[in-house]
Amino acid sequence: MEKKDMKIIFMGTPEFAVAPLEALIQDNWNIVAVITAQDKLQGRGRKPKSSAVKECAAKHGIPVLQPANLKHPDFIETLKSYKADLQIVVAFRMLPEVVWSMPPLGTFNLHASLLPDYRGAAPINWAIINGETKTGVTTFFLKHEIDTGSILFQKEVSILPEDNLGDLYEKLMLEGSKLVVKTIDAISKGDITPQDQDESKALNHAPKIYKETGKIDWNKSAVSINNLIRGLSPYPAAWCEINNKSCKIFKAEVVADSSPNAQPGTIKTDHKSYVHFQTGEGALSILELQLEGKRKMEIGDFLRGNTLNI
Repeated sequence: MEKKDMKIIFMGTPEFAVAPLEALIQDNWNIVAVITAQDKLQGRGRKPKSSAVKECAAKHGIPVLQPANLKHPDFIETLKSYKADLQIVVAFRMLPEVVWSMPPLGTFNLHASLLPDYRGAAPINWAIINGETKTGVTTFFLKHEIDTGSILFQKEVSILPEDNLGDLYEKLMLEGSKLVVKTIDAISKGDITPQDQDESKALNHAPKIYKETGKIDWNKSAVSINNLIRGLSPYPAAWCEINNKSCKIFKAEVVADSSPNAQPGTIKTDHKSYVHFQTGEGALSILELQLEGKRKMEIGDFLRGNTLNI
């Protein structure tokens, strides 16, 4: 099927979905409509804020739908009116069958892991938190159970020791964009062979991240805690208490254990240039943090303006 003849509906909300949408537009695919989340009220003035995908679609003059209920008859009728051949989903909410089964060529999703590993809402975070050295992106056809449909294509991506969530997010967003274009091109040519997921490879889950997920347990190893910090930086950030206040930790590094008999959570500092936390195994040097009510700063700046209660 020619690009101009294939009608596509794209579904997504955050920045991660913008890059694939832009890639499809630049490659001249026929995006007839975009579906995204409703505007959110933000700031003191409670002004409506559009999603990143909505802003992208508006820039290119693509019609935008923002249904509150994906099963509402009015929305379903509107969706049918576009007579889409294919639907593409990137970082959007779970779809009812009446929606994902509608187009004759199906609905495929881009997921930020090498499925079936790390199914769930936060695959990028958990890959780093668990200390993985590789992850990737997967395109697959949707079916009833979340993240379980037949795999179309995959691309492996390395996780470097210094990568945090922001770094890996950018890498996967770029590779994901390429994979979406590759997938739609193959579908349009009928040159695709979906493969069932191998359940023996579903080793890890990627549940939603909550505030308590980021609470640092100093009884764990320095390596494990550092992975948690990397996997939640820059947002929402791992945290602990310093001076009886909540403190976000954005960057740290494992250092030689100079106080092996100290209790986990013990602080060692020169009050000028470093803060080391003893952990259950090794020590961790804090490099960038944000104390409650303060701005984010490097450790030297922090120590110049704050006295640590040890």
